[in-house]
Amino acid sequence: MRDQISEVLSQAKELEKKYRELTGKPLGITGEVAEFASAELLGLELAGARQAGYDAVRHVNKNTQVKFQIKGRCIPSGASPGQMLSSIHLDHEWDIVLLVIMDEDYEVLSIYEADRPAIKEALLVPGLKARNERGVLSVAKFKSIGREVWPGDEAKPGRY
Repeated sequence: MRDQISEVLSQAKELEKKYRELTGKPLGITGEVAEFASAELLGLELAGARQAGYDAVRHVNKNTQVKFQIKGRCIPSGASPGQMLSSIHLDHEWDIVLLVIMDEDYEVLSIYEADRPAIKEALLVPGLKARNERGVLSVAKFKSIGREVWPGDEAKPGRY
């Protein structure tokens, strides 16, 4: 089934490129591509559709699993600095947030992770309304509180 999903996403990427050329707007496949790619690259198991709070899990042992919320960001070449992530909800169940950074062709460039305490601390710092009320972080802030987990030695650029 993974091969079929990979093929469908490959077709979706091509459709997205055509749509963007025609309209100048993205088609909205970033999240789905990010979820599938990070599951494949990091060995995660995707959660069911519309699972509140997390998108994938890693089974540590028989009784323990780590829950991942996955955020994708397509950053075209020449994009302005200050790119933002979608909302991170502290009232939902998750342990780690992954940020999947992709190029304009939806190819994964890197994956960063940040754990719940680091995200919570960053979101609760007094200041910006977007950060405090809507749970929004910039890509730069996420990178500064997280760590890059892909690519590693096993990375295969252009795979997704």
